[in-house]
Amino acid sequence: MSVVVTGGCGFIGSHLVEKLIPLGDQVKIFDGVPPPEHHALARKHAQFVKGDIRDKDSLAKAITPDVDVVYHLAAVVGVDQYLARPLDVIDTTLTGTRNVLELAAQAGAKVVLASTSEVFGKNPAVPWREDGDRVLGPTTADRWVYSSSKALAEHVTFAFARQHDMDATIIRYFNVYGPRQRPAYIVSRSVHRALNGLSLVVYDEGRQTRCFTYVDDAIEGTLLAAASPKSAGEAFNIGSMVETTVGEAVSLIAKLSNSDAEIVNVDTRAKLGKVYEDLARRIPDNTKAGDILGWRPTTSLRDGIAATIAWARESSWWLALPDSGAV
Repeated sequence: MSVVVTGGCGFIGSHLVEKLIPLGDQVKIFDGVPPPEHHALARKHAQFVKGDIRDKDSLAKAITPDVDVVYHLAAVVGVDQYLARPLDVIDTTLTGTRNVLELAAQAGAKVVLASTSEVFGKNPAVPWREDGDRVLGPTTADRWVYSSSKALAEHVTFAFARQHDMDATIIRYFNVYGPRQRPAYIVSRSVHRALNGLSLVVYDEGRQTRCFTYVDDAIEGTLLAAASPKSAGEAFNIGSMVETTVGEAVSLIAKLSNSDAEIVNVDTRAKLGKVYEDLARRIPDNTKAGDILGWRPTTSLRDGIAATIAWARESSWWLALPDSGAV
């Protein structure tokens, strides 16, 4: 098939591209920057189209009439980005998704929209089913711009699917981690700091719980969603259901990396004020993905972190990146 991966040079996108190429698909990457040198497979076998997802004319050079599937992963993500660039977060997600859908509809292509667990907000009724309610904080808090923009992107996607008889599927990722992730997230930042001999950071004593999903498992769920005819017009939670506190995850990283660095606690409200609000628990119900797609995560947190650490030790370019944490 002919496929397009928007955001194909990003963390999840680059892993998706590496899975698609051996399948024999003709892969086009649409991104603002070309594949870096360490992304050798993409540089050799994928076509790169440079552009801003908000520019429909640029995107039209990638989503051409012969395209069969568009994996739409382009987004501005990360707490540091929500706080520093809230308007870019909204514009990239909403305008970009609308452009993707319009061009894909013209091509008759299926769209797989990468969404997020953030759409559920702070709904206390965990685990979250795909039809669970959204519970959010005030619009004065930039914390919620990513959640709200992704939810609007989902609404637009479902609207296109219904009004234009379009084949579209939504996948909601839950705390995906693994090699190449920018050091701005719980696992990636902690591995980065541990291997650089820096203190590890937890917020609010690390009491929050998350369900960490290794990137290989997330990619498998993405491919299954694209391949299944039963996925049309549906949303799927792609995430582990194993609940782990952030403190436990950071301690495991310290242990597996042989780090004796101090674990420093940050008071979120004191450091970030009212623009940010953390979530106490984030747990998916992945039953639907199992029943319809046949998907189950198979990588334990210990194995996934160990694999990430092993990769990081061999990746000096990544260790040299700046710490991108919000605090």
